[in-house]
Amino acid sequence: MVRDAVRDYARAEIAPFAADWDRHCTFPKAALAGLARLGCLGVTVPEALGGAGLDTLALAVILEEIAAADGALSTIVSVNNCPVCSILQAYGSDEQKKTWLRPLAKGDMLGAFCLTEPHVGSDASRLTTRAEPTANGYVINGVKQFITSGKNADVAIVLAVTDKAAGKRGISAFLVPTSSKGYIVARLEDKLGQHASDTAQILFEDCVVGEDMLIGAQGSGYRIALSGLEGGRIGIASQALGMARAAFDAALDYANTRESFGVKLFEHQALQFRLAELATQLEAARQLIWHAACLRDAGVPCLKEAAMAKLFASEMAERVCSESLQVFGGYGYVNDFPLERIYRDVRVCQIYEGTSDIQKILIGRALRPH
Repeated sequence: MVRDAVRDYARAEIAPFAADWDRHCTFPKAALAGLARLGCLGVTVPEALGGAGLDTLALAVILEEIAAADGALSTIVSVNNCPVCSILQAYGSDEQKKTWLRPLAKGDMLGAFCLTEPHVGSDASRLTTRAEPTANGYVINGVKQFITSGKNADVAIVLAVTDKAAGKRGISAFLVPTSSKGYIVARLEDKLGQHASDTAQILFEDCVVGEDMLIGAQGSGYRIALSGLEGGRIGIASQALGMARAAFDAALDYANTRESFGVKLFEHQALQFRLAELATQLEAARQLIWHAACLRDAGVPCLKEAAMAKLFASEMAERVCSESLQVFGGYGYVNDFPLERIYRDVRVCQIYEGTSDIQKILIGRALRPH
């Protein structure tokens, strides 16, 4: 029922407009509001806190459906759910949950996650953004890079160093309203794809936050960030699957309508074999994703399984999109059809929330004898 409701909405209110949003770099506020009414902005947050009260598996299904209509919008939704809402749900104080988590889960606010820095990507232990303690709170200074919804978000979770000598145990997490003085959108990135999702560089210049904006204990930020990335990787894998599925469905439909040498393209065995392989890859990715989601819902550590799902799904998605584009021939290369946009949008899934190589490192560590 959840899948069908989101699929119907995505097909009616997202897919028809995705190409125009992409072409004009339009942030899809109205579509986000509609998804919020369906409970898609805080899927795993309890109903008492404004969320849908569902589980990680439901979130995976929802993100697949949104991504099948528009990859950029699915990125916005994925980040708001996890890591933003998931971190506040797990580590936020009662007051933070009431003030920030509730409106984020309901879709009355939008969240961003500020971890990556210009010279620090996957190695979060080397952050340089500082949060200096003051009598009443903290003063944040630094630069964050590649921040999804950095311009359009209402509040950001920011990782900053509070004790440089303590290494990764000296990193803390903060809530920073984007209206705060000293929160500066320095630039918006001009990207290959996902043009409807803003990706910003954020400067923090003497940005003051109160003590009540510290998430969890001081020095627990590294652990908090990693906890958000586990679920986030399941979300990215789900996005990749949705985009790949959309490309495949378009190719399958085209193969059953376009004629070549007197028969439908689908009747050529070489093309049937290609489509059969793609369908198998899609299903294998879905099973990896659902397995990781079910482990997370059962409270079982799934860092390895989430990394496997993201690694396989993101790399599979680029291949499926490329092969699907090939089915269209020259038409796949022009924007009259959605293949070229999907192909551009899906590429980043191998990069954000940890590159493919980082996923292999995580999987490799999990394989070591204990």
